[in-house]
Amino acid sequence: MDKISTTLIKLKYSKFRNSFHLKQKEFQYICEKGVEKIESHAYDFVNKHLKDISSFRDGKQTPMNGHPVFIAQHATATCCRECLYKWHHIEKTHILREVEIKYIVDIIMTWIKNEIINKEETND
Repeated sequence: MDKISTTLIKLKYSKFRNSFHLKQKEFQYICEKGVEKIESHAYDFVNKHLKDISSFRDGKQTPMNGHPVFIAQHATATCCRECLYKWHHIEKTHILREVEIKYIVDIIMTWIKNEIINKEETND
């Protein structure tokens, strides 16, 4: 099992992390924009809000709603550098490297795709 799958399983045991799910308006947004565009947004948000911690207060940079990626970030504990450290062992004291950014986006997108699959299965 890969790191993303293992981490997502661990996150399901967190009552807080497992309380996040996409709602109809987020599914609609994904349908309208496409998964590739959502992934592009994820890269933008991670680069803007998490990559360099020198210009903001950690823990306040990711809204709780308003975009599927924001919800996914809270569900996957990729919402702030403290959570990245606690759940993913990514140090808080450096500018994120490209490999770390890719991992963060990959776990966000895996969670979003799992939400889509789960919605399709419950609608069948």
